[in-house]
Amino acid sequence: METARKNAPARTIGPVIHNPRVVRELEEIGVIGVRNLSEIAPGDRVILRSHGVDRATVCRLEEIGCQVLDATCPFVSRIHEIAREAENKRIALIVVGEAEHPEVQGIRGWTRGVSYAVPDVSSALALPELEEAIVVCQTTFIAENFDAIASAVSQRVHKVDLRKTICPATDQRQTEAVEIARESDVMIVIGGRESSNSRKLFKLVQGICPRACFIEDARELENMEFKPSDRVGITAGASTPDCTIKEVVARMNDIEKQVTPSEEIQEQAETSSAESDFMADVEKTLVQIRPGQTITGTVVQITDDEVCVNVGYKADGLVKKADLSSTDVKIGDEIEVEVVKVNDGEGNVLLSQRNIVNRKNWDEIVAKYEAGEFVTGIGKEAVKGGLLADVNGIRTFIPASQLSLRYVEKIEEFVGQELTLKIIEVDKAKKRIVASRKAVLIAEEAERKKAIWDALEVGSVVKGIVRRLADFGAFVDIGGVDGLVHVTDLSWGRVQHPSEVVKVGDEIDVKILNVDPERERISLSYKQTRPRPWTVAGEKYPVGSVVEGKVVRITTFGAFVELEPGLDGLVHISQCALTRIAKVEDAVQVGQIVRVKVLDVNTEAKRISLSIREVLEDEALENVPANEDEEYAIVDIPEVAAEQEVPAAEAEVPTEE
Repeated sequence: METARKNAPARTIGPVIHNPRVVRELEEIGVIGVRNLSEIAPGDRVILRSHGVDRATVCRLEEIGCQVLDATCPFVSRIHEIAREAENKRIALIVVGEAEHPEVQGIRGWTRGVSYAVPDVSSALALPELEEAIVVCQTTFIAENFDAIASAVSQRVHKVDLRKTICPATDQRQTEAVEIARESDVMIVIGGRESSNSRKLFKLVQGICPRACFIEDARELENMEFKPSDRVGITAGASTPDCTIKEVVARMNDIEKQVTPSEEIQEQAETSSAESDFMADVEKTLVQIRPGQTITGTVVQITDDEVCVNVGYKADGLVKKADLSSTDVKIGDEIEVEVVKVNDGEGNVLLSQRNIVNRKNWDEIVAKYEAGEFVTGIGKEAVKGGLLADVNGIRTFIPASQLSLRYVEKIEEFVGQELTLKIIEVDKAKKRIVASRKAVLIAEEAERKKAIWDALEVGSVVKGIVRRLADFGAFVDIGGVDGLVHVTDLSWGRVQHPSEVVKVGDEIDVKILNVDPERERISLSYKQTRPRPWTVAGEKYPVGSVVEGKVVRITTFGAFVELEPGLDGLVHISQCALTRIAKVEDAVQVGQIVRVKVLDVNTEAKRISLSIREVLEDEALENVPANEDEEYAIVDIPEVAAEQEVPAAEAEVPTEE
């Protein structure tokens, strides 16, 4: 109807719909019905009515250059596709319906193969014996009658492909009309007398309510008689306009007031206002919908671009493929949709499934925002100032400063990446979201550090990497957190600077001495992961062995030689040279590397006695020629005076702290 008005003036092959009032209104604006193609001139605008036409008519209109506007019912168009399917499979097409009805004629015209029109059971039984056939039916056919005819067809066809193509809205309307008729004394059916579905509706209720009547408009009610006690039911055919239905209801309200005594009106109003409200009866057969309403419908047809959904309204709804939350739908599926428009200007109800999904996703996102939970998004586009991401179908903005813990030079690198985000701002009115990846990274880092801190155990030995050196110690990374090895804990010996023991990048074992989570401080020890020098001194430096060491300190009674950090031995002044010396400095200097022989090791007292003289004597003997014929002079080496013995207190080697 809206298509016809919008594209007037135009021609239609037969009336657009079988309703005299609508046809008259269209003729007034220039939409004229013609009987055949000879009345259509080249270039005319032609509207294909809801019943559809055959393929030959469509081809002819295109040949003569007509502008064709297809207003064929989506359910009828689907049957045309089934007819072409039968043609491609080269099997018969059986159409259950009236042979002279334009819809049936149009359906049969879409197959070049064998086709039959079967209006009743007797016609079905009269069919020739067929090997295979596809069975469809007129969209306004009565469901019970179709089942009986289909059963009869099965007796004549060996392999039946049954397609029950009755319009779901028609089937629902018929079912509800029967229920109303059972409760009514008078049943009024409103519709055009040329309308097949209206006639079938009347025939259906007439068998239940004997006082059923068929009218085209409210004026015909003037000749009808009603009793004060009558319960009147009203239904209407699919082609009946709303304005006609409302006129009939209004006229019945007037008649009710005239035939019902005032006391009965009062009594009925007190007992049940619904009994005197005819519009309520009409609403039983006509589902009311409004924009923004969420309803459940059944998929009845699928095309390349749209999905047709029956929602119980007088017109079916259309969902664009782009507005589906999933394209994995099939005929018969029940889906939840939202009404976008009750009338798109062409009589169609526009529906959307994506709106519902988006609304649910929005509610979920808001709930996560309020709960402080993270969401997952996909980077979509780098824009000025940040990145646009898709979070469950909701467009989300991430400022550049919130993308990382550090400055991001190339925002494009995040496009296509899956990002964990924290929503930091929600504008419910404008449905805008601002999110942060940086907040997530900070939280993850804090959580990671907390896990590390919780796992730290005083006294345990862990591996670490030296990250930085300072005068007072070395900073060591022990798995994400840094601890300090103080210079005094680097070695058992004296250390002037940490670089004497370790360097940046070294992997070392350290012992955890103390943990202070509040101040984020960890005290570590490197020396305690290594054996104490004095515990193995006896094994490492056996008596009689010759080793090298560095002179680290000189006293009046001798020189202290460092064999290794934390382990010093004493070379008594009497053992510093081959000859007697007045002071130690005459033989050795601090920092000098010397070879010494181990004379004695006392681990309990932490003392090691060393000798430079014995090493020199051994070297002198080694250099003596091994010729037996030569004569050697015997040289006396002066003995060190016994009175030079050092007091025990002065000879003690200081122990480590």
